[in-house]
Amino acid sequence: MSVLIAIPARYASTRYPGKPLVTLRGVTGEAKSLIQRSWEAAMQVEGVDRVVVATDDDRIADAAKTFGAEVVMTATTCQNGTERCAEALQNVTGDYDVVVNLQGDAPLTPAWFVEDLVAGLKANPDADVATPVLRTDGGMLNDLLQDRREGRVGGTTAVFGTDNNALYFSKEVIPFTGQRFEKGDATPVFHHVGVYAYRPSALQAYARWEIGPLEQLEGLEQLRFLERGVPVLCVEVDAKGRQFWELNNPEDVPRIEAMLDEMKQP
Repeated sequence: MSVLIAIPARYASTRYPGKPLVTLRGVTGEAKSLIQRSWEAAMQVEGVDRVVVATDDDRIADAAKTFGAEVVMTATTCQNGTERCAEALQNVTGDYDVVVNLQGDAPLTPAWFVEDLVAGLKANPDADVATPVLRTDGGMLNDLLQDRREGRVGGTTAVFGTDNNALYFSKEVIPFTGQRFEKGDATPVFHHVGVYAYRPSALQAYARWEIGPLEQLEGLEQLRFLERGVPVLCVEVDAKGRQFWELNNPEDVPRIEAMLDEMKQP
């Protein structure tokens, strides 16, 4: 299967303007922008034919070109990363069997998350959209709950059926559990990893649909598929002991830098 990875990045984020250009320091103390670290994560994925940064902002485009990324310019009217990936697909040459949306705020995404995701789509020919989910341990679940208690919009959680198709995604922590978990304990809550794999036909259809009420309320682009009756396959991935977190708020910068340090990432 021919695979294109598109990294959507916009400067005018409502919650965190300029987020793609925020710098993160690794174990060596070297500062790299969020978009560079996300691109480097994408370049580690095996079986990928092409990686592009899809943006509407010259500042992001210029920064991406300095570290060697291929840039595809997209319109400022794109309402989310999925729409931006759809436009990027239109603007590149070549045909691809799968388009991966590796969002530019997830620099800690392990390569095998994306590889397992593409494999999951390949193994399920009836699936048009797939996304990874990661079973939380007690430590991650407590971090998610702490974000909500303090009024921060942090990570997204997912619930899915026995067929592994998503039932719902939310920025609230779902499903509810009153049980207490210690750090390292497996929990019934799954963290949605902000990566998607689409077949081109599904991606192109998505761009034609209007935003639905659930997508509007939650601010989660993948809900547009569910609202239109398009199943989203949830592929469970294994962190293999590696920490994972997305950069959603300024408070996440020191958390991710601590993770980079602990993982000995430069």
